Amino acid sequence: MVDLFVDRVLVKNNTDQDELDTEREIVMRLQNRILMLYFASAACESCQQFAPTLTDFFERLTDEFYVDRGAQLVLLYISLDQSEEQQESFLKKLPKKCLFLAYEDPYRRELKAMFNVEELPTVVVLRPDCSILIPNAVKEILCQGPDCYRNWQEAAELIDRNFMISEDFEGKSMRSLSDPVRRLKAEREKGRRVQWVREGAERRDAGDAVSEEEEEEEEEEEEEGNRRIDGSPYAAGGVTS
Repeated sequence: MVDLFVDRVLVKNNTDQDELDTEREIVMRLQNRILMLYFASAACESCQQFAPTLTDFFERLTDEFYVDRGAQLVLLYISLDQSEEQQESFLKKLPKKCLFLAYEDPYRRELKAMFNVEELPTVVVLRPDCSILIPNAVKEILCQGPDCYRNWQEAAELIDRNFMISEDFEGKSMRSLSDPVRRLKAEREKGRRVQWVREGAERRDAGDAVSEEEEEEEEEEEEEGNRRIDGSPYAAGGVTS
């Protein structure tokens, strides 16, 4: 994947149209990701109709509003427009997180020939090693929506499979949300117990009289603290977040 674009300049579809023009930036953006090459043109009516569906598809898989962690997916628009104005107009219909090649870059046409693109729109899906996963995923995206990404993910054998659509969290235990609070309570309990014992020792060292009743209270407090700490799931590193 990286080799395909390592000597190229990729442009972000944001307001400033920031460029990824170093090998390090290209590697960080593309490595171990599935790449969708979207061949289209503003003059193509079918492309205009498909663009909102593709945008929704991509955002549902990568936008934090929909997912806990974005999919390992990159969308790269390969413009086959007749003018730079047409390209800029069409880019407004695409996600802000997508990338594109500058209009003056002749590599756009080379990619069209490389992947034998004969109809528009075409979405060529590539594995991280640049091999073709889906020659044209337009129909698959239209019919299956974001669900088809799971099939791509398995077929591409991505290293990191930690991806969940937000709805997958429904019905799952929310214990993890309260774990930090439990840990804090356990630590505070331990601190109070240590402070109690330390104060008692200091009083004895100073020669202060400590009644039997106070000694019993200290012992009871220490035992109670031990029970709380030992019963905590965080005692002795039993649970980590």
